[in-house]
Amino acid sequence: MEDKLLADLAEELPDGVRLQRAAQAIRHAYACDAVGLLVLDGEDTLRLVAAAGLAHEALGRRFLVAQHPRFAAILSRREPTWFDMDSVLPDPYDGLLDDRKGSPLPVHDCMGMTLYGNGRPWGIMTLDALTTGAFDEAARVRLQRLGLILQAAVRLTDLERENRQLRLLGSTQHGIERIGENAEILGHSEAIQSLLHELDLVADSDLPILLLGETGVGKELFARRLHRHSRRGHKPMIHVNCAALPESLAESELFGHVKGAFSGATSDRPGRFEAAQGGTLFLDEVGELPLGLQAKLLRALQNGEIQRLGTDETIKTDVRIIAATNRDLKANTLAGNFRADLYHRLSVYPVPIPPLRERERDILILAGHFLEFNRARLGLRGVRLSYGAERALLRYPWPGNVRELEHVISRAALKMLSRGASRDQVMTIGPELLDLDIPETPAAEDHYEGQYGTPAEPSRAAEAPTEDADLYDTEPFYGPGAPIAPDLASPSGTRQDIQAVRALRESVESCQRAAIQHALATTNYNWAQAARALQIDPSNLHKLARRLGLKARR
Repeated sequence: MEDKLLADLAEELPDGVRLQRAAQAIRHAYACDAVGLLVLDGEDTLRLVAAAGLAHEALGRRFLVAQHPRFAAILSRREPTWFDMDSVLPDPYDGLLDDRKGSPLPVHDCMGMTLYGNGRPWGIMTLDALTTGAFDEAARVRLQRLGLILQAAVRLTDLERENRQLRLLGSTQHGIERIGENAEILGHSEAIQSLLHELDLVADSDLPILLLGETGVGKELFARRLHRHSRRGHKPMIHVNCAALPESLAESELFGHVKGAFSGATSDRPGRFEAAQGGTLFLDEVGELPLGLQAKLLRALQNGEIQRLGTDETIKTDVRIIAATNRDLKANTLAGNFRADLYHRLSVYPVPIPPLRERERDILILAGHFLEFNRARLGLRGVRLSYGAERALLRYPWPGNVRELEHVISRAALKMLSRGASRDQVMTIGPELLDLDIPETPAAEDHYEGQYGTPAEPSRAAEAPTEDADLYDTEPFYGPGAPIAPDLASPSGTRQDIQAVRALRESVESCQRAAIQHALATTNYNWAQAARALQIDPSNLHKLARRLGLKARR
């Protein structure tokens, strides 16, 4: 195993892949049931960045060290820490490691150690086994040797990430984010990773940015990331909810007023533009601004000057504008509900944010994040999803996006308690507690089973972010052996007719397969470039390739 870890150090690998390979290798070497690599966010929170043998939702969890004495014990020592089967300290992974029958984890052996980078704690590694006595003294000594190689791996991962950011951003330090820092936006899907890469490129410019997306996709989080990664990150970001501005006070809120400007104006008051001086002004739901105020906002953006209500004195402003809307502003301009000149001024760089239904890979990660939040908020020993609940989450279309998912998980946890569940036990949320109106489509069920394991023998092993799914012992979305939809024929159709339909389908798939292979070969197996050449979304390209039985190049 040491040779495999050392060999990976010599390769240039994508973020997360090196650590995921290390987790897999350690799990196989120790023949244990789960391995986790957790990084410190700040000084008080641990976050899983790679895991083998844990539930899919685990990668979305954040663990406050003060709430998990086992993690605190591991961080307090340099040498490996072992917990015997009679330890009274609660296990942070209760409910996240399964016996492949869907029941919570029984008594098991646990071991862990702190990993260091630049002389400081970087995070921890944990090993768990379902059987007692799995980790003897020799295993603990061996783990200490492996820790040195892992520390080199995590440091190399950090350096490669920083170097890539420096190449993108030139000599500025803005936007460099260590893998251990909490970026707030969770997701490993191709759609979200591509979006974050794009945002990091434009963050350090002063271009106005228009965030476009459905209600609940988290536009404010993306705006805050843009501000934090910009050269204005040390200055304030002022949030203005345009939909909540009363029309009679909107001008005063944005530009300020002087004493006596209107009834009740008893003193001078600066507006949001002045509050954001040198920083960022975030105009949320900008499509709700009344037309009269749109004209004044346009003048402020064009001239870089504002006037407080009640005076002719101009004030120079230096703000970066980020706007967001769930409306189709282009259609609104044609309908006369939004000024075309203001639309063009705000949409210098439009950024569409994908809805949750296009981020399937992120649904369980986000669910795990909300489960851990509710576990801590409600004082629970543990809370997990049943396999049926996971399937339900993946099949639901999520019209309310991430915000709706958060509310669904919080409501389900409260329902468990209201129905008599004990806070001292690991609570398992079933699909009936989610209250989701899910269409009954066999295709959706097949899709879930192909990705995460069939109900007969489920697999909840967590994956790390990667473009190449076959790097990690996971089943493809669809494979050559996946069920084929029954052929449709009229009552008078013959066997030859049915065979002809099959031949047509096979011809289409053969053409698709050849086109994808050609695009990948032409772009040296760069999936993002291949997707652009084929004029298809990268996440859809991956799904289609897996359905056609194409493997990602190792």
